[in-house]
Amino acid sequence: MRFVVSLLLAVFFAAAQPVPRPEHPQPQFQREAWQTLNGAWEFEFDDADLGLTEEWAAGAKKFSKTIQVPFCFESPKSGIGDPSFHPVVWYRRSFTVPTEWKGKRVLLNFGAVDYRATVWVNGKMAGEHEGGNTPFRFDVTPLLKAGANVITLRAWDPPTDRAIPRGKQYWEVKSRSIFYTRTSGIWQSVWLEAAGASYLEYFRIDAGLDGKVGIDARIARAGTGLTLAYTIKSGETVVATGSGAANDGKYVAAGAFVRNPRLWSVERPSLYDVTLELTQGGKVLDRVQTYFGIRQVSLVNGRVAINGRPVYLKFVLDQGYWPESLLTPPSDEAIQFDIKMTKEMGFNGARKHQKLEDPRFLYWADKMGFLVSDEMANSYLYDEQYVQRFQKEWMETVERDINHPSIIMWAPLNESWGVPNLADPRQQSHLRALYHMTKSLDPTRLVIDNEGWQHTETTDLFAVHDYTANEEGLRARWANVQVKPGAVLPPHGIPYLAPGHVYNGAPLYLSEFGGIAYIPEGAKVPEASWGYSGVEKTAEAALSRLRGQYAGIAASPIIGVCYTQLTDVEQEINGLMTYDRKMKFDAKILKEINALLK
Repeated sequence: MRFVVSLLLAVFFAAAQPVPRPEHPQPQFQREAWQTLNGAWEFEFDDADLGLTEEWAAGAKKFSKTIQVPFCFESPKSGIGDPSFHPVVWYRRSFTVPTEWKGKRVLLNFGAVDYRATVWVNGKMAGEHEGGNTPFRFDVTPLLKAGANVITLRAWDPPTDRAIPRGKQYWEVKSRSIFYTRTSGIWQSVWLEAAGASYLEYFRIDAGLDGKVGIDARIARAGTGLTLAYTIKSGETVVATGSGAANDGKYVAAGAFVRNPRLWSVERPSLYDVTLELTQGGKVLDRVQTYFGIRQVSLVNGRVAINGRPVYLKFVLDQGYWPESLLTPPSDEAIQFDIKMTKEMGFNGARKHQKLEDPRFLYWADKMGFLVSDEMANSYLYDEQYVQRFQKEWMETVERDINHPSIIMWAPLNESWGVPNLADPRQQSHLRALYHMTKSLDPTRLVIDNEGWQHTETTDLFAVHDYTANEEGLRARWANVQVKPGAVLPPHGIPYLAPGHVYNGAPLYLSEFGGIAYIPEGAKVPEASWGYSGVEKTAEAALSRLRGQYAGIAASPIIGVCYTQLTDVEQEINGLMTYDRKMKFDAKILKEINALLK
């Protein structure tokens, strides 16, 4: 009793503080009955890994710290701000199920917990999840009791294990070079939902340019006599309705049709709202709000095309770090700001680099008309356990994000991370298998097999990385390249082809270039700061070099670029903005430079 009272008191005193990230965490899967669990949680480091044997999940230990979820303990915004190694951490908080949820199934959702999470409710195991980037959900209904309930979570995240998908999180204590402070434990939102005896678990919406809409759904705890109905709206106008039987846990509706469809594009990001209702005997068991966009991604005459119209990809490399909150966006407004400023600089999209981004970033990309390359956080070592870990988490990634019209390409691997020896036939097989597996899950988008170099013949875009500093070097390397199968590509550092492979003629996409470092007057200079080719002393010098790079690219057959990078990150100062989002250059000038590429 004393244990529960102390938890309730902690929640009471925390209630005076604004709840961080209070918006619905997953706009593509919204139930009306939901409750955020962000905010103050009890917290404890478990460096000796005693919590399991000492039964901390049963309340045997009082935790000594408070943390603000969803921010990781390494970040200042968590209230702890300890970037040192702590491979095992524990969280605890109480909650009360709203009275109006009586008779409902209660679902406990986690946006992401790095790396392996074990969850208890009232001291009883709710479930486990492995994978630091993808969401998971537990039906905790059987574990609940009247009044206050207690969630306990143990997160295991070994900081030096390089076979875990970790992205840019460094395996040494202090950040260095292109690697940054780690993110451990809960780092995306936590929330409760209420649903009926049977409920929607997953759905996919496919929409063609002709207005045909298909809905595939999975249903949890499926019973007999279930019906799934859909209502599609454009603004306040209903444009399509329908329903069908939903038995054996599956539902497929291929007959929906939207007349005179409004297509989604960067210029006009039109979206359709959808209500899905699962019913049984006329009773609504579950209702979910979502949306979709109608658009097509293809290659037309060697160019990336949206809805059949060729588009020059003008992307920026966006690593999604913030000084106060690391990988977790500090607010919904911060997400919108980054997209807004990127567009004002003349870019039409972002390569989300080595990070599975917060779902609300993708929501705002859908709403604001912004293209996205979706990329997984990679490992650095190859073994059988890595393969199992990575494939599982990549499949969960595609399933989480598949309904976003803003995403036009998938990029599971970057620069051979996780497959460092592509002379090994096993590693080549893994690389090619990821391409084919992604295509088997989603044939509607482009897939890059290996971002930057060492490509096989199984890639839709031939992504190359080239940090040549000036116009002359870029022009000399790329201006006369022939884009056709078997053509010889210019040598540059690590080979662009994996051993035993030839160029398949895919369009050339310069997916990393630039990296021009500049520190504005009065800005804080990070320790060990660096840029890819030195640090320019003035904004004018930096912009002059940038213009030259764009001119060199414009003279080549390259069909898209990704500039490194949107913001500085810790010691890396290649950003167009500082780490705290101050513009280094006039956005209008950057937009004029981007206009050189057509």
